[in-house]
Amino acid sequence: MQNKIVLVTGANGGLGRHVTQAFLDAGATVVGASPKIQQSEFSSADFAAIPGDVSTRGGAQELLDNVVARFGRIDVLAHTVGGFAGGQSIAETDDGTFQRMIDFNLNSVFHILRATIPVMRKNGNGRIVAIGSRAAVEPGAGVGAYSASKAAMVSLIRTAALENKDIGITANVILPGTMDTPANRAAMPKADFSKWVQPASVASLIIWLASDAGKDVNGAVIPVYGDEK
Repeated sequence: MQNKIVLVTGANGGLGRHVTQAFLDAGATVVGASPKIQQSEFSSADFAAIPGDVSTRGGAQELLDNVVARFGRIDVLAHTVGGFAGGQSIAETDDGTFQRMIDFNLNSVFHILRATIPVMRKNGNGRIVAIGSRAAVEPGAGVGAYSASKAAMVSLIRTAALENKDIGITANVILPGTMDTPANRAAMPKADFSKWVQPASVASLIIWLASDAGKDVNGAVIPVYGDEK
């Protein structure tokens, strides 16, 4: 990843931290974005914190404008932003919860793709990797809003892959099972953490998809479920 400019959205989140550090370890220059990210969160000289909110069209475009103004281009987008809500049936799900899932898991992807793809097309290449969820293809009871938003996000990424394959841009989505993050441990303290997906494993897959070795993989929906049944 030497000389690559990588944008990681949600860079200080449970998965985003691992992804950011993995790209730094691979030699990339990494722009870490989230609403409240700080430069001090990563010690590498190749890390640049640019606060940004991709949940709106204006926020996503401002973020990309700042990246291009500082570095001239973007080679890789690793989109790790997302949110979860569950515990209610479809009939019980309120408008606010459904819209929040759409904003977190679908609209954020839509906005960042619209801002990123024109820059990548101008450069003539690029790698896009987004984080979905197992629930996108295996929905369960009580997570209808979450599952629907992730399923729609998968469709959007696969469409981006088809629309931009002519110019050397790939777009893929990873579907993790439950990831071993501090937030998930706090939410499910009695679970068997050993069966969960390690964030470092997902980060390694993202690195591979973003590298030259992964150039022939496009439009893939990749399951990473760990030992969960």
